[in-house]
Amino acid sequence: MNKPTNQRAWLLVLPVLVAVAFSAIIPLMTVVNYSVQDILGPDQRVFVGTEWFRKVLRDPELHGALRRQLGFSLAVLTLEIPLGVALALVLPKEGRAASVCLVLLGLPLLIPFNVVGTIWQIFARGDIGLFGVVINALGFQYNYTSNALDAWLTVLLMDVWHWTPLVALLCYAGLRAIPEAYYQAARIDGASAWATFRFIQLPRLRGVLTIAVLLRFMDSFMIYTEPFVLTGGGPGNATTFLSQYLTRLAVGQFDLGPAAAFSLVYFLVILLLSYIFYTAMTSSAGSKEAR
Repeated sequence: MNKPTNQRAWLLVLPVLVAVAFSAIIPLMTVVNYSVQDILGPDQRVFVGTEWFRKVLRDPELHGALRRQLGFSLAVLTLEIPLGVALALVLPKEGRAASVCLVLLGLPLLIPFNVVGTIWQIFARGDIGLFGVVINALGFQYNYTSNALDAWLTVLLMDVWHWTPLVALLCYAGLRAIPEAYYQAARIDGASAWATFRFIQLPRLRGVLTIAVLLRFMDSFMIYTEPFVLTGGGPGNATTFLSQYLTRLAVGQFDLGPAAAFSLVYFLVILLLSYIFYTAMTSSAGSKEAR
């Protein structure tokens, strides 16, 4: 006879389901509701179907923000992933020096986003900021408040300073999880440092790097506070990313319908691109293991 199944364990999951419903599902349904209606007043709403989606997707400002966002996120991944791996490789493996280095490396991660923007707002000024003064002293005409390229590069450098330690800490943990027997075998075979990295460390870091790439891509694709504090999205629209575009619609212009429609598009784009990154990295890992 089959023993009766005790279903009371589901009662332990019920609080989590309720919390998720109130924190995620209900707000999402509210956004979906706004995205297909024109809010004329507290009690006046008109169903407009997909009109707001068509309006938002045809907006040239959105196209520009999307190009800037994709370029920024790709630049972030291109710089932060190799830098994080390099930092993890040169960090001390054990002892007090390792503890001190890990604490110092993690300090930027503890700084609030708005404070990071304020720090770089002062640090990069051409008249009193150390970074701005040094760059101008070297003969470069640097001014992130009036030059679009300078502003974009400053936001990128700020993000690299703020978030590369996260990649480094993840990779450091992955490196410490590699058994010592692998390194002993490499030394016996006379493998060089590059060969050890390519055939031992990098394959064992693939899972950690997948997590790092997904985290940094999603975070960079949703960046808002730091560039808002540093440049306000300017000069012009040079550092106006998708999050600033959404805020301008929802708060600045109070266009709740288009803002809700774009929120859903924004959400789906992040999901799609994250899925593509994850699939590409895991499929390449699977094909190499099959060989």
